[in-house]
Amino acid sequence: MSDPESPSADRSGGSIRSSIHALSGAIAFLTRIPVPGPAEADFEAFRRSPWAMPIVGAVVGAIAGAAFFLPLPWPTVVAVYLLAVYLLTGVTHADGLADLGDAIAAHDPERRREALRDAGVGVGGVLALVVTLFALAFGAAGLASTPSMIAPVAFRIALAAEIGAKLGMATLVCLGTAAHEGLGSRLIDVSGKRALVPSGVVALFAVVGVPSDVLPAAFAALLAGPVVAVVLLVRTRSWLGGVSGDVLGAANELGRALAIHAGVIAWTIA
Repeated sequence: MSDPESPSADRSGGSIRSSIHALSGAIAFLTRIPVPGPAEADFEAFRRSPWAMPIVGAVVGAIAGAAFFLPLPWPTVVAVYLLAVYLLTGVTHADGLADLGDAIAAHDPERRREALRDAGVGVGGVLALVVTLFALAFGAAGLASTPSMIAPVAFRIALAAEIGAKLGMATLVCLGTAAHEGLGSRLIDVSGKRALVPSGVVALFAVVGVPSDVLPAAFAALLAGPVVAVVLLVRTRSWLGGVSGDVLGAANELGRALAIHAGVIAWTIA
């Protein structure tokens, strides 16, 4: 039995406390779920722990995905799912998507950076929001109305999609270069490529225990988020000079929508 006052016990206790702070910070940063405790200490722990992002994705995905078990008409199930997603996550990430849409609509890097700083929403932002929301709604409709898809399968895909969306954010944090100083840079500047490994390992729990016939759909949903992140990582280097907080938010929204469709497609063609 180890001495509770030994250095190893102190390190273990400190690691546990740090992990709890990181999870609290991740929940506070990525959702609207109220979290008690020292906000700054939680955020400091979270920004050094990208692995906490997929865990928050599991929480959001499990709660929102439970909508597919409801004995209601499929349009109502879709509405409940969408309502749950945005009640849990708020509009911060959607705002990032809108800002990125406005930036992409601009014609040169300087105007794109100005669009990110502008609090208003232009045509590009509105288009990005509307298309992504419709894509998510139609994907959720596929989960709820596809004849061969039972509720547990739809739940698994929705869960993997949310975890994958958060893994996409972690991918940008670990592999990206900050476009400018701000909230995004506080996350990006302290994480390196190696931090992506534990994030990926945590995300793989999305497919633990998944039946073999559901596995392709769950994997497709899980991997869609990182794919979106890599595309944004490459494109934002020329568009914006790197990754910003808005890009992180956009990756979450785009990753979720694409992931739902990827899961439905993989299920129907398997």
